[in-house]
Amino acid sequence: MSGLFFSCNHQINKIVLSPLFTDGMVLQRNTKVNIWGESPRNTEINIISEWGQRLKLKSDSTGNWSGEILTPKAGGPFYLKIISKNQKIKIKDIMIGEVWIASGQSNMEMTMNGFPPKELILNSENEMLNANYPNIRMFDVEKSMKSKPSNTLSGSWIKTSPKEVESFSATAYFFAQEVHKYLDIPIGIIHSSWGGTPAEAWTSGIKLKELGFFVNTLENMEKSDPEEVAIQWFNKFKSIDIPQASYSEGVLKDYYKNLQFSDGKLSEFELNDQSWQTVFLPGRFDTLKLDQFDGVIWLRKEIFLDDISSDYNLNIEYIDDMDKTYFNGNLIGDFSGYGYHRKKRNYNVPKSILKKGENVIAIRAVDIIGEGEFGKEMNLTNNNGKIISIEGLWKYKPVAEIYENKFYTYETKLSLAERPFLNKLSPFLPKVLFNGMINPLIPYTIKGVIWYQGEGNVGRHNQYSSLFPGMIEDWRNKWNNEFPFYFVQIAPFRYAEDPLKNVSQELREAQRKTLELPNTGMVVTLDIGDFDNIHPANKKDVGKRLARLALVNDYDFDLAPLGPILNGSKTFKNTIKLSFTHVGSGLKYFKDQVNQFEIAGSDMNFFKANVSVEENNIFVFSSFVKDPMHVRYAWSDTPIATLFSGDGFPASSFKIEIK
Repeated sequence: MSGLFFSCNHQINKIVLSPLFTDGMVLQRNTKVNIWGESPRNTEINIISEWGQRLKLKSDSTGNWSGEILTPKAGGPFYLKIISKNQKIKIKDIMIGEVWIASGQSNMEMTMNGFPPKELILNSENEMLNANYPNIRMFDVEKSMKSKPSNTLSGSWIKTSPKEVESFSATAYFFAQEVHKYLDIPIGIIHSSWGGTPAEAWTSGIKLKELGFFVNTLENMEKSDPEEVAIQWFNKFKSIDIPQASYSEGVLKDYYKNLQFSDGKLSEFELNDQSWQTVFLPGRFDTLKLDQFDGVIWLRKEIFLDDISSDYNLNIEYIDDMDKTYFNGNLIGDFSGYGYHRKKRNYNVPKSILKKGENVIAIRAVDIIGEGEFGKEMNLTNNNGKIISIEGLWKYKPVAEIYENKFYTYETKLSLAERPFLNKLSPFLPKVLFNGMINPLIPYTIKGVIWYQGEGNVGRHNQYSSLFPGMIEDWRNKWNNEFPFYFVQIAPFRYAEDPLKNVSQELREAQRKTLELPNTGMVVTLDIGDFDNIHPANKKDVGKRLARLALVNDYDFDLAPLGPILNGSKTFKNTIKLSFTHVGSGLKYFKDQVNQFEIAGSDMNFFKANVSVEENNIFVFSSFVKDPMHVRYAWSDTPIATLFSGDGFPASSFKIEIK
C-alpha cells in the first residue's frame, strides 16, 4: 500500500494525521477502513470510536503507524479519538456512508460556478440555491505536482450548502446528489483533478515503464530532480498566491487587475528599456531560455506617428491569457480574469495622449498555463484610414514567474541571464499528478472512482488504448482493491474544422474498448455535448449517468442501464447485422437526423449506409459496397446522436471490422 507511510526524514514529537482524517470526514460503511499517521518512534497509540470499536497499535522505529478499524452501517455524526501517552486527538462530526474518488481534467474540475464569464453550468443558480445537503461532503485535493511519490496533501472536508457548493466539482456533486437521493445516506467525494492534463500524468512511473511509455522522459526526470533546482531558484524571491479558477468572475477580474508588477514604472513613456531583450510578435512570448515561461511579462514597443489629428484604435487578434495595455503611460484597456485568451483586443487610444513622433505601447501580459502568445493581427488604425503595423520586435522583461500556484516576483533589475534553465514540473508530464494528488490518498478506504478525462490525449488514441486501462489497473493495484471505475466518454467538440482531420472519435473508441476491463462502466455524452465548447454546460446529466452506473452495479437498484452496447456483428451477403444489449424497451433510431452509419469493403472507402431496425438489431447496407467488412457509427469530432435505448440513453460511437 504505497500511500500508507509518510516520508519520515525528521523526528516529530506529536501525532500527525493526513488532512483526510479531520472533522467532517466521511468513512466507508460496513467495512474495515485504513487509518494511519506519524508519531514519535515506538509510541503506543489507542484508537477509540464512538460506534464502539477500539484499536491498539504501536508506531515503528521511524514513527509510522497504521491499522484498520471496523465501521458500522451508515450514520453519524460520530467521533474518533486517537490517543497516546502525551496527546489526545478527537475527530468530530464523522459520517459513515459511501466514499468515491472523482478525478480527471477540466470537465471534472469545472465547478458549480463554472468557468466564468462564458462557460457556465446549466441551471447552476437554481441548483446552488437548493444545495442543502449537509451529509454530502467533498474533500478538494489541492493541486500538487511531484517528481517522486508524495504522502502529504492539503485539503479539507466541506459540507454541501448553497454557499460552499459553488467551488464543488459539478460532475462529482451531481453524482453524489443522485446517489444520496436513492440511498439516503452520507456521501463523501474526494475530488482530485487538474484541467488540461493527460492520463499519463495520473499514472505511476512504475506502471508507465511497464507499459513502455515515456521511458526517456522518466529517466531524465530521475537523473536530475527538477523540483530541487526550481525550489533553490524560487526561494530567493517573494511570492503571491494565485486565486483559484472557481472564484467568481468579479473576484478574478479585480484580483488580476489590481495586481501590481511595477506597473507605474514599467509603463512609463520615458523608461529606458535598452537593456531589455527582444521577441518577435505576433507569436509566442513565453519561450524564454529554451523552457516554457508561465507568469508576467512586460512588453514595450516604440511607434512613430506623424498624424495625431484623431483617435486611434489598437487592435490585437488576442493575447493569451490576460493583459493590461498602456499607451504613453496611460492605461487604455485590459482583460483581467479567466476566459479571455482568445478575445480580440480593440482599445481606443484618445488623441489627447498621442505624441507627434515617437510613442510607446507597453503591455503587461499574464500567461497562466500553456501557450502564451499574441494573435496574428496587430495594428493601429485611425479615422483617417491610416493603418500602422505594430508587428515586429518588441522589448520584453519577465517580472513574475508561476511555480506551484504562486507568482514569484522578480526585481526589476534582474537579468534573465541569471535565471537557470528550469526543467520545471508541469501538470502535463508523466507521473507527476499521480505522485502529488493520488498517492497521498492511498490507502484511504473508498467504494470506487469516477473519472472524466480524455481531451488531453486526443490525437494519441493508439497509446491511450493501453495507457487508460493501464492507469485503472495501476490505481487498483496500489489500493489492492478491484473497485468499480466509471468514466465519461469525451463529448463531441470541434477539434478540427477539416473533417479529414477529425481524430477525437478514435479516442472515444479507445475509451469504449476499455469496457473490456472488469468492473468498469462508461457514460456516453454524444447527445449532451457542445460542438463549440469543450466544457459542455450540462453536467447534471453526466453526474446522474455516472450515478446510475453505481446504482445498478453496486447498489442493486432495478433501474434501466445506460445506452445500447454493441455486442455482436454478422454479415449476410451485402448486409451487416449489429446486435446490442442494454436496449431498455428497445432500440430507437432517429432516421430523420443526419445519417451516422457508414460501411466499407476491404478498401476502407466508406459510404453512407441504408439503415433498418428490427427488435434489438441494426441492419446496414449500401449499393456501393458489395462485400462489406467495416462499419462505423458517429465517426467524427462532431457527430449527432441518432441511436438510443428505449429509456433515452445514447449509444457510443464505434468502429468495427467484420471478420
